[in-house]
Amino acid sequence: MPKRGKNYKNKIQTFDKSVQYSPEEGVKKVLELSFAKFDETFDIAMKLGVDPRHADQMIRSSVVLPHGTGKETRVLVFAKGPKEAEAKEAGADFVGAEDIVEKIQGGWLDFDKTVATPDMMGTVGKIGRILGPRNLMPNAKLGTVTFDVADVVKEIKAGKVDFKVDKTGIIHAGIGKASFGEQKLQENLVAFIEKIVQLKPSAAKGIYLRSVTISTTMGPGVKLDTLALRTLVK
Repeated sequence: MPKRGKNYKNKIQTFDKSVQYSPEEGVKKVLELSFAKFDETFDIAMKLGVDPRHADQMIRSSVVLPHGTGKETRVLVFAKGPKEAEAKEAGADFVGAEDIVEKIQGGWLDFDKTVATPDMMGTVGKIGRILGPRNLMPNAKLGTVTFDVADVVKEIKAGKVDFKVDKTGIIHAGIGKASFGEQKLQENLVAFIEKIVQLKPSAAKGIYLRSVTISTTMGPGVKLDTLALRTLVK
């Protein structure tokens, strides 16, 4: 068990961890329990009724949150010619081809997301062993291998969140900042959960939303009422 500080212990004593809150009450409670001096990330952890060992139950996608994530995302685009110009105009932080590949081979990794046009994937594949383990490889399933580079760059800059269910059936994501306030966090929360519900695999049996917990970076987790959530997103 990790050691908890005095502030955490004081906060944890102010509420019943077994209570399941409505989305509105849950967001309010999480903000009340926030105590860090920095702007904490608002996190969500969802336990789903899927078995990721089966390909037809693997969930991996992305969603553009209505109010973004509150994090500045540095976007690298692998493109040439007109698509290079499009990416720059759309707000990409770095754009290039073989020159960028060589730079990355030399140890440069000062970016958060990558996008590539399909014709560049042969070149990008040379650094797959560097990008892959860091979840930085462009991926067609996430929409980051595309000729529509301008639209994708704009989405990422606007607050696009990638997510993937882990081997235990849990999805973790940061969906905002504590400074957003209740209303914006509630709207981001609903948008994220709606996306997860839309992705329910037909092969998944039984209860799909097993449990949902929200928290800030340093604060304790607050459980949400999954029945209320299912009603909310219908």
